[in-house]
Amino acid sequence: MVIGPFDLNALEVAVRLKERYGAQVTALTLGSGKAKDALRRALAMGADAAVLVDDGQMAPKEPSVATRALAAAVRKLGGLDLVLCGRQSGEWDFGQVGALLAEELGMPFVPFVPRLEASGDGWRLEREVEGGLLVVDVSGPCVASITNATDNQPRLPKVKDIMMANRKPIQVWGPVELGLGEEDVGEAANRLEVLELFIPEVKSECEFVEGDDGAAKGAALARKLWDRKVI
Repeated sequence: MVIGPFDLNALEVAVRLKERYGAQVTALTLGSGKAKDALRRALAMGADAAVLVDDGQMAPKEPSVATRALAAAVRKLGGLDLVLCGRQSGEWDFGQVGALLAEELGMPFVPFVPRLEASGDGWRLEREVEGGLLVVDVSGPCVASITNATDNQPRLPKVKDIMMANRKPIQVWGPVELGLGEEDVGEAANRLEVLELFIPEVKSECEFVEGDDGAAKGAALARKLWDRKVI
């Protein structure tokens, strides 16, 4: 019923690319008719078109089925230069759709991207890695998952843009329009089964190091760490 927080980051990046290069942005989502409200927010933020993949006749309970439906919609749209996804969903946090979508479409995938720009016939992307950033050059279309970097904060639509978005049409595609059958998006297509959901129990202890001054406390701490084979 609302756009996931990481998907909002991806949408903001898409709109900024449009403002910079004159591109066209299409917002695409999988869900019920209630998802039209989320798509209208995307239109109000600057998307040019919106497509709802109706999951009423599907079983999109896990990433592979959802990805198969989204990939079919992307192929139906055609002529795309770039596909942007949020880093992960806002409820189950699977973080798999981007990579699976790239596999379905036969495109390169660059995850954890805070920012990117056009470069020749492709893209230059920054990728967040442990300890810094990795710059990746990709020729041709690709799929990227966008992070919630500080410069990717989604804009607030103006009242005028919200009113205009309410007048724009939203395309609705089902399995028939996408050429998908029961074997593609039905119950039998599910690969993942959630067996249990719980918060891991974390046990911790706190011990204060005694000493007359800083040097004595430092020495005592070093001895404790040595005894516990930490150092």
